[in-house]
Amino acid sequence: MQRLSIIIPAHNEERRIGATLQDYTSFFDDLTKRGMLDYEIIVVLNACKDKTKDVVKKHQTARIKILEFIQAGKGFAVIEGFKDALARDNDIIGFVDADMATPPDEYLKLVQAIEGYDVTIADRYLPASVIIPRPTIARLFAKRLFNFLTRCLLFLPYHDTQCGAKVFRQDVLREIIPSLSMSQWAFDVELLYVARKQGYLVKPVATRWFDKEYSKINFWKAGPGMALGVIRLRIINSAFRGLMDIYHRFVSVTNVKTTPFRVWRS
Repeated sequence: MQRLSIIIPAHNEERRIGATLQDYTSFFDDLTKRGMLDYEIIVVLNACKDKTKDVVKKHQTARIKILEFIQAGKGFAVIEGFKDALARDNDIIGFVDADMATPPDEYLKLVQAIEGYDVTIADRYLPASVIIPRPTIARLFAKRLFNFLTRCLLFLPYHDTQCGAKVFRQDVLREIIPSLSMSQWAFDVELLYVARKQGYLVKPVATRWFDKEYSKINFWKAGPGMALGVIRLRIINSAFRGLMDIYHRFVSVTNVKTTPFRVWRS
């Protein structure tokens, strides 16, 4: 029976993570009882200043593990979750956002679709996908613009690099983690870029995605940091690595933070 590890990065998610843990554990407990797979959930608390930890502990079972950090970007939290999952006998390792925008049955599709592939990603823009509610024109335009940037600079053939639901074979993660350098906005892009650069097969999977209330990411405010992250990734993987000094000076002047400081707490 295959063993699945699901990493859930959580930054101030006291209002949403309880329902997520409840639905995910109920769904995957049923699959385990039916002998379909075994699983664990790793909640990575990321600089939480609210009661997220208390909510997680309230829903904690033997299958839920908690990691806690004082300060870190989402990418750093996910990578630490990956490293923890790799320390045990997990065949498939992935991550999902804490807001349950991706329901557990949709996440299972990624797990099932990985047969014959190395990585599966939820793609909200495939013809068979459904976004509930439908995004505004402005938001859709912003996301398409970012996708256009990643395609032009990194030649990634994917419509949706940012959906917070991705699954990897464990041997793939062991190979690509040492090459990762980003801890925040462009983290998802780098994951896919490095995987593709090393020859791994990535399969986009149609999904139902629920655009949740209380979304923390304002794309228009986060956009400059995301764009700069993609530009940085392009520079460090080109013959122009020497331009990184200029890049860092520009980021310093514009006060856009792409790699926040992080500290292990417990």
